[in-house]
Amino acid sequence: MPGEVADRPNPTPTASDLPESVLDLAVKLDTKDVLPAVELNSLECFRRAANYIAAAMIFLRDNVLLERELKSEDIKPRLLGHWGTCPGLVLVYSHLNRLIEKWGSKMMFVVGPGHGAPAILATLWLEGSLEHFYPEYSVDHRGLHNLIANFSTPTGFPSHINAQVPGCIHEGGELGYALAVAFGAIMDKKDLVVPVVIGDGEAESGPTAAYSWVLYSKKYDIRAWHGYKYIDPVESGAVLPIVHVNGFKISERTIYGCMDDREITSLFTGYGYKVRIVSDLENIDNDLAASMDWAMETIRHIQKAARSGKPIEKPRWPVIILRTPKGWGGPKELHGKFIEGSFHSHQVPLPGAKSDSEELGELQYWLKRYDPISLFDKNGKPVETVMKAIPTCPLKRMGVIKDSFEGYQPPDVPDWLEMGVQKHGQASSMKAIGDFLKEVLKRNENSVRIFSPDELESNKLDAVLEYTGRNFQWGEHTRANDGRVIEILSEHTCQGFMQGYTLTGRTGIFPSYESFLGIINTMMVQYSKFRKMGRETHWRKDTASLNYIETSTWARQEHNGHSHQNPSFIGAVLNLKADAARVYLPPDANCFLSTIAHCLRSKNYVNLMVGSKQPTPVWLSPEEAQAHCRAGASIWEFASTDKGLNPDAVLVGIGTEVTFEVIAAASLLRTLVPELRVRVVNVTDLLILSPEDTHPHALDDEAFNSLFTRDSCVHINYHGYKGEISGLLFGRKGMERVTVAGYNEEGSTTTPFDMMLRNGVSRYHVAIQAVRGGAKVNGVVAVRMVTVIGELQHRIRKTEEHIRKWHVDPDDAYNVPRFE
Repeated sequence: MPGEVADRPNPTPTASDLPESVLDLAVKLDTKDVLPAVELNSLECFRRAANYIAAAMIFLRDNVLLERELKSEDIKPRLLGHWGTCPGLVLVYSHLNRLIEKWGSKMMFVVGPGHGAPAILATLWLEGSLEHFYPEYSVDHRGLHNLIANFSTPTGFPSHINAQVPGCIHEGGELGYALAVAFGAIMDKKDLVVPVVIGDGEAESGPTAAYSWVLYSKKYDIRAWHGYKYIDPVESGAVLPIVHVNGFKISERTIYGCMDDREITSLFTGYGYKVRIVSDLENIDNDLAASMDWAMETIRHIQKAARSGKPIEKPRWPVIILRTPKGWGGPKELHGKFIEGSFHSHQVPLPGAKSDSEELGELQYWLKRYDPISLFDKNGKPVETVMKAIPTCPLKRMGVIKDSFEGYQPPDVPDWLEMGVQKHGQASSMKAIGDFLKEVLKRNENSVRIFSPDELESNKLDAVLEYTGRNFQWGEHTRANDGRVIEILSEHTCQGFMQGYTLTGRTGIFPSYESFLGIINTMMVQYSKFRKMGRETHWRKDTASLNYIETSTWARQEHNGHSHQNPSFIGAVLNLKADAARVYLPPDANCFLSTIAHCLRSKNYVNLMVGSKQPTPVWLSPEEAQAHCRAGASIWEFASTDKGLNPDAVLVGIGTEVTFEVIAAASLLRTLVPELRVRVVNVTDLLILSPEDTHPHALDDEAFNSLFTRDSCVHINYHGYKGEISGLLFGRKGMERVTVAGYNEEGSTTTPFDMMLRNGVSRYHVAIQAVRGGAKVNGVVAVRMVTVIGELQHRIRKTEEHIRKWHVDPDDAYNVPRFE
């Protein structure tokens, strides 16, 4: 029958063709009687208590300690939650507590299977971390009732781990980047150990298992697992990856679940890890305790060697492969179907418990097997045996570690005015900010990093390499050099690194080719959602903003072609909540310097800065640029007629190259139709266009009209998709007078000016719109309109012919317009 195999309990994977000797690569340990009887009993009781609470959270609205027989009214009207991963998470958490107590380590737990919230909330309640932040979840019967009854309701914790959960820096709603987040968290935190659980379903996802074809070696490479190759053990802490293999995702087997021990060992040995497989269910606590001790010993050995000046070349860090059944300890079978060890336990294993007497009876039998009466006293407090499994020092418990919620270090940002470039010259914005970022890194040796997907030099930010290097520990000439640049050809991994680094208090910068930032679109959105909830959670403190530098744009991708022409990441940021979204399009190098200095000082935002890496005119002096950027937009009097007074048409540039075309159009119009009165406006802060009171940066109506007038025709030449401008302006009055041109998905491997022509943003297109708009109010322009537009259209055709014939732009295409 279709689906029959997937319904069966998790089987032992079929042996592969790999030789038995592969198993010799896996670490062998003596796991007999590792734990004293008292400690073993305490761990078992802690796990029973946590698993009981986790299961009860999914089902119960009352009678939370089974003081009487369960009734239908004790069951929640909607059953929400994920049981299948909870027993494994509880098992790991209990043993991490043991490590903290034994080794004195500072630990922060990153949970990939974020839908296992019941497990984490249960352990946090037992250790008192929930009560520490939320008095209503006190460690007694009242607090336990509140936790269980309100879970997955509008008044309680949601069914996924989120920013409301103490100790959490990763939600796991979109699976796949827990591992990268964990690596980012330990950077520059030498005493921190971050255990991270990667579910075997999550292990299939793009950010964890993103395949990229390596041409010369003709093999596939999986990126996130290579995080250790970017960790210098002198300056940074350690990640302890724990791959939880329970065999199933929501309704299908997992890839790892179908791999035997030889295949798993071979895979992770190839990644560069030492592998320890934990799968002895009859002796699970001893097995896992021995394995975690081994992992800590390995970590300490690697760190000690590096910190004593004798680093191990290409050290093999530990990874634990934990095999447990899906939904372990839950119902075995129901209605003739296997539950434990199958995908049926993934979410709610007894979905009809409220209305089906058989399922209600099975639920009561299941919960009573944990024997809650022996785990909680008459006041609902955990008994002493349970509490002994919790670190004795409250501040060392994973739910209250300060790195996860109040570690922000504001960066020391230099005065950019001292580094400004000369007005009226030519300068690359990226070259200018490269020099600035070099100074930033000098001043913030342990709290600022650049995460770059292998494009730092291509994007002309290589000035930073005059001070620092790349932190690639497997490179012969880069290892142990304290490089502040993490450069890996994986946008997913860079994003995960930056999230972990930022949420633990530091500042990250992410430069990228414009067209490929969309790869991490959903990751950025998930982060923004996490930060939104964090801002609404009273105990979470500020974090640095995420700072994206978007360059190598469509306007100058003449050698890469249509595939590299995509400004859609702007729209993704615009869709965020107004208190998070910031989008800047500085028109020249000085404006970009002002913008990046501001963004590095900002907190809690997603900052997107879009600019050119090619030399472009410097329109404003440093002081003028500072005033312009503080305002977000201004009238450029030098390019306007009569300093912009009483215009017939307002021409607006938003973006480096399209602003150049606006200014060139203004110059051209002075020659072709001097009777036309033109005002030139540049917008550098995109969100000022929003209607009043819809965004913190939005101009009020009076200020908006002072820039764009109340009734003149306005033409906006925009770097992104023109629908974004229409969306921003929606709600403003009188917008029927506005026309917009922007990138319209036309491109090729062609010349820069041809890209302007193809997308209708060239000086000729701008001038045509100005003449059409001006003719509505200026009779002289109306008389000459047809002739002037005919001339402009002729110039478009002649320029296109020139480019087709000679494969280059006309010689005068980039002459800087001069205004007398």
